[in-house]
Amino acid sequence: MRSRQISCCFTGHRPEKLPWRYNERDPRCLSLKQRIAHAAEAAYEEGYRHFLCGMALGCDLYFCETVLALRQHHPDITVEAAIPCPTQAGAWALDQRERYETLVRSCDFETLVSAKYTPYCMQRRDRYMVDHASLLIAAFDGTPGGTQYTMQYAMSRELSIVDLPLVTQAP
Repeated sequence: MRSRQISCCFTGHRPEKLPWRYNERDPRCLSLKQRIAHAAEAAYEEGYRHFLCGMALGCDLYFCETVLALRQHHPDITVEAAIPCPTQAGAWALDQRERYETLVRSCDFETLVSAKYTPYCMQRRDRYMVDHASLLIAAFDGTPGGTQYTMQYAMSRELSIVDLPLVTQAP
């Protein structure tokens, strides 16, 4: 059993809510990825060794890629893919689905939170991550949705939160 005290989870927006959408070469996206890397490294330095990721398009996949890269330098890191349902990536574009499948295979653990899709399986996944962590790293722009829900739930569970505000204006 992985300890909540040494576990960190992540929440962030999907591409549809990001100002750069799917353009990961946008300077704002590159900046966010760098801030995610710094936050993950800082979490490691604070003693966090287990990282949970919800594996959604956009920020979740950035986080997963970052932590998997960090694991190359710190082999005591474990990464858990918290998957809301078996069909999570089923309707994604082929390149994103392949990216997802590669990342899931690279994780140390895969937790399927719901045996089938339901209208609430994403929130159930988010609660699972928060309930198994003591730190939340969040890339949040203040808009309503799943990221806001996860942050509010984390606050109610008294998790420490590292907020990485999204830069919405182009440089």
